[in-house]
Amino acid sequence: MVLWSGYWRHVRAAGRCRRIFVPRERCGPCRVSHALLPAFVLAWRLDTAEAVGAVIGDVAGGRCGSRPAAERADVPHTTARGWVRRFGTRAPELGVAFAALAAELGGEPVRPPPTLAGSRWWRSPRRSARLLRCRDGPRWGPWRFASAVTGGSLIAANASSPFLIIGRRRFMPPRSP
Repeated sequence: MVLWSGYWRHVRAAGRCRRIFVPRERCGPCRVSHALLPAFVLAWRLDTAEAVGAVIGDVAGGRCGSRPAAERADVPHTTARGWVRRFGTRAPELGVAFAALAAELGGEPVRPPPTLAGSRWWRSPRRSARLLRCRDGPRWGPWRFASAVTGGSLIAANASSPFLIIGRRRFMPPRSP
């Protein structure tokens, strides 16, 4: 992989938009280029992974609805509602994937429920991040960790199942028929 080019994109954090440079690397043998997103950035989203995760955590945890969570995060309520809906759609795949990752890292697997309402499946990224931290891994928060593991496609609309890559191993969550 060698630096091939890059592009500037906007990221909103703490109510301010900033421009960051996203490098593109190109693989010599296959000649395909890949954008290397930082862990705090989600693909095709303006807001950081922590802001998105805070909204999802509040709504999925039952603390409040999407409007109050959006006000806390200082984002439009329609944006927050879209994040929660998209994450709820991907909940079964992501829950299984992070439970498998937690088991691979030496923790106890968690069986996530199939629905968003009243569930605690969203804590799987937290458990996986905590286990990785115990193994001298990066000191990231759970949502930044989830973004890094899924390659930024945590709530991407056009993403199929996320590939979880640990070392040379790839994990693919099972799909429901």
